[in-house]
Amino acid sequence: MSSGSVIHIRTQRMASAGLKPSAADMAEFHLMGQEKFEAANESTAAMADELGNRQFVLMNRAVKHWMGSVTALFALAGSTTPAQAITHHTEFVDAATRSAATVSQMSSASALAAQRGLRPIHAKATSNARRLAPAALPAAG
Repeated sequence: MSSGSVIHIRTQRMASAGLKPSAADMAEFHLMGQEKFEAANESTAAMADELGNRQFVLMNRAVKHWMGSVTALFALAGSTTPAQAITHHTEFVDAATRSAATVSQMSSASALAAQRGLRPIHAKATSNARRLAPAALPAAG
């Protein structure tokens, strides 16, 4: 809701300013560009931080579990008794399940990174909506 309000207020201000914006209008337009740049930088940094930390850990864990499932598969293939086969089968299924769960967590981590990336943009839009709202209200009479 904040972004829509800010866009509406600023678009009205640009339309009202026309080809000869006042000094206050120019300051607001400059601030608008600066805020967008800063919010985009903060957003990118937040997503890179989240992805860099979490994805690296999860990828290492997924590879570890995948290697465990390969080892368990070879152990299953080399089973010489039914009891060994049952034990190795269970180990294989457990390792494969852990690997799949970790890959699923990677997807969730990407969604979390996107969410963290939107926080600075949302914070700036909310702040602007509060700051600009009184200026948009018509003067009482």
